[in-house]
Amino acid sequence: MTADGPPALVEDYRPGDFLLAGPSATLLATGCQAVVTEPDPDELAARVGKLLLDTAVPVAVGVLPFDTDAQPRLVIPAAVRRGGPASSRPATPWTHAPRVTPIPEPAAYVHAVEQVVRRLRSDSDLRKVVLARAIELEFDDAVDIARLLPGLAAANPIGFTYAADLGPVLGGRALLGASPELLLRRTGDQVVSNPLAGSVPRGIDAVADEKVAAALLASAKDQGEHRVVVEAVVEVLRPFCRRLTVPATPSLVKTPTVWHLSTRITGELIDPDVSALRLAAALHPTPAVCGTPTAAARAVIAEHEPFDRGFYSGVVGWCDAAGDGEWVVAIRCAEVEAARMRLFAGAGIMPDSVPAAELAETDAKFRTLLAALGVTL
Repeated sequence: MTADGPPALVEDYRPGDFLLAGPSATLLATGCQAVVTEPDPDELAARVGKLLLDTAVPVAVGVLPFDTDAQPRLVIPAAVRRGGPASSRPATPWTHAPRVTPIPEPAAYVHAVEQVVRRLRSDSDLRKVVLARAIELEFDDAVDIARLLPGLAAANPIGFTYAADLGPVLGGRALLGASPELLLRRTGDQVVSNPLAGSVPRGIDAVADEKVAAALLASAKDQGEHRVVVEAVVEVLRPFCRRLTVPATPSLVKTPTVWHLSTRITGELIDPDVSALRLAAALHPTPAVCGTPTAAARAVIAEHEPFDRGFYSGVVGWCDAAGDGEWVVAIRCAEVEAARMRLFAGAGIMPDSVPAAELAETDAKFRTLLAALGVTL
């Protein structure tokens, strides 16, 4: 494993590599010595841990899907390089417009949100459902992920830009995105999770932006949505930690397109043998991407989303032989295959959600990737 100075490793990415570029560091993994696709989280962590003890490159990288019964893809790479944060090289967009297919049409999404709101109001046990949309883009030429990544990372400096190969079994697909949400970081016996939930599109100017941020912080609906996620993360982490620090109220964090409510949770592990991968698998999926209770929310999602999420709203990251690692929520992303991209965006639906506002929120989230592509819909 080597450490590299500027220029950032984002610009060294090539198809088939794994990249995770955060606000302070970048990891680039190349080649493949072994692949683990075991869905069971305990068995997955055990197999990966054993492989890491027997390799000269003691790092595993990869992705977990939204569906926890589906196969993850964890890779032991041939080489790993580490560097600083991404450079500020601007995006190099496509110069022609893609053919666009919304899945579903916006009006159908609004109707689905209306149905889910009615379900939430009539079922006191169902607290939140995250309902997603997709947009399929088809270009004349193959999508060049390496060309997109530097600009995507530069436009999202406080987030995590990532690209992960999804393997030949999926037809040579890759996952590309820029997530603002840290699911889990482990460094020694210290853990950090930074759930985001409760969102609003950015304002069109500084004055409007300040107003929408203040409104988000004061919103009972969004505070409730956020509280559900924080409670779930704390419930999962508590058995693993001798100490947890949870702020009493959320703060605001912004991306180029969206304001979020954010809570940074820190803890100290009881057992130093519990790896970052095992902790990430235990946390996934949080109510930020699924809803709560999990099983009931999954059932509603399956009823109303006309597509398979695949690795969207899954987890992407890395873990080393010491158990340290960093895993982020796979949002603001697209699955890429040849000249096609399928973009995803979701919104947390609560009993007092306004369907048109949830549609606008997903539109804003789509713009993270669309801006890197130079595409306006």
